[in-house]
Amino acid sequence: MEYPLEGIKVIDMSRVLAGPFAGRMLADLGADVIKIEPPDRDVTRRWGKEVGGVAGYYNQQNAGKKNVSIDLTRPEGQEVLKQLVAKADILVENFRPGVMKKLGVDYDTLAAINPALIMLSISGFGQDGPESRRAAYAPIIHAETGSILRQAERADCHPVEMCMSFADTNAGLHGLVGVLAALHMRSRTGTGQHLDIAMVDAMVATDDHAHYHLEGSVVNNGASEVWDATGGPIIIAGDFRHIWRQFNTVLGVEDPTPAGAELEVKIRCRRDAAAAYLTSFEDRASLTEALDKARLAWGNVNATRDFLYESPTLKARQSVVDVDDRDGGTRPLVQSPYRYSGAASGVRGGAPHQGEHNREILQGWLGMTDDDVASLERDGVLAREQ
Repeated sequence: MEYPLEGIKVIDMSRVLAGPFAGRMLADLGADVIKIEPPDRDVTRRWGKEVGGVAGYYNQQNAGKKNVSIDLTRPEGQEVLKQLVAKADILVENFRPGVMKKLGVDYDTLAAINPALIMLSISGFGQDGPESRRAAYAPIIHAETGSILRQAERADCHPVEMCMSFADTNAGLHGLVGVLAALHMRSRTGTGQHLDIAMVDAMVATDDHAHYHLEGSVVNNGASEVWDATGGPIIIAGDFRHIWRQFNTVLGVEDPTPAGAELEVKIRCRRDAAAAYLTSFEDRASLTEALDKARLAWGNVNATRDFLYESPTLKARQSVVDVDDRDGGTRPLVQSPYRYSGAASGVRGGAPHQGEHNREILQGWLGMTDDDVASLERDGVLAREQ
């Protein structure tokens, strides 16, 4: 089967996560994604387990891409990029606003070369505005948008950074949606455009509790709770009033509330009874069977590694796959989530080494000769891992 984005050419100039994640998903959907890496290398090449000269973090976000390493501080490097842009459909970048213009490869310049180009720019606070030049990584956005403080208030603990880079992946996914919409629009108009994705916008747009805070209403903080239970912690979704009603009417848990008790006492007594019930089973299977009988949504509070390796659903859906480890073997990688009935999708290989595809891309896209590429490498315009 064909890939949905087969034939689409993408230049990925981004670094770390938000942009590379969007580029990885484009590659998994069949686009030909070329990562443009500076000679001093992407910082994530040092993050995680290194196998075959490729670190785990870099591998996850850049799997399936090809790599051309260009020194964009050199006019010759900027010229090579412009020649590639002339052949491209999409360009992804997540530099701080103003950097692309400083390099002489801003959208206006590139659109003059290729009016059909769709350029995705991801930044912390947008391409213009009062805070556009601020340095922004996911933790900064988590803090600024209230997510860190809200989580600390719920957990009744000191504020700490979130457990994953939500702001980056939110921005990457919204960037992906925007790019695909622009690609569809281009099929009607023939013209590309510049897409400005701010991490703050993506974060608040995907915040299902934003309406509480915008309108000053009561925040529902009790919708899902983690309880101690037979076999380890378990989370049960839903307001406690609904959970108790199911415990009492379906599972026969007796209400220990004294007659005429005040609401606070009633709640405490019922919660104590629920807690005792959840730890009363002989094994986990009988507990979850009872919760299923009560039509309650529950979840095991797993360690991430355990879930990745033991989840029957992940195994059935092949959500973790083995890819070339660049050292004669394979290594595990999280698959993209797209499953089509009539199209192919998914990771098509491990991440590239720096400059691994200098020759292949510059010859294939631009018609350069071996001598042309060798000369650019010799002059330091192109870099290649030895």
